[in-house]
Amino acid sequence: MKLRFLSVIAVAVLLAACAKKPVETAATAVSAPPPAAAPAPPRGPAPDSLEYFNTVVGNMVNFAYDKYDLDAAAQTKLRGQAAWLKQYPARTLTVEGHCDERGTREYNLGLGDRRANAVRTFLIAEGVPTARIKTISYGKERPICVSSDETCYGRNRRGTSVVQ
Repeated sequence: MKLRFLSVIAVAVLLAACAKKPVETAATAVSAPPPAAAPAPPRGPAPDSLEYFNTVVGNMVNFAYDKYDLDAAAQTKLRGQAAWLKQYPARTLTVEGHCDERGTREYNLGLGDRRANAVRTFLIAEGVPTARIKTISYGKERPICVSSDETCYGRNRRGTSVVQ
């Protein structure tokens, strides 16, 4: 048994010694880097698209109850809108002023007009040409939320920038 074990080991050693070593040449010594993968196509909407403006830049700012002044968050969003509009000078904008359901139709049309003009004035101050911005007030006629609670009211008090 011992002899058989030793002969198996001897045969294994002999076979290992007889194996050919690969010859290393200059071409095989330096391993070639793997081919570069093609860059992934960009994800999301194109930067000049309406979808990009609406989702990435943001097309809506909100207002406090019975107010038309722009808070810090609204100003930040409007600066982004102004930068986008300056980058794409062929685009024009209509700013819609909206209100919640409280108040008369006439009062809310006036408040919506003041909100739309507050947005327009801010964009003009940021360098967007006056001729590229129109305003319209819808008052309380086009709510995005129809519940009679403060959360819904807050969503309806808005200025919406619609790009053409």
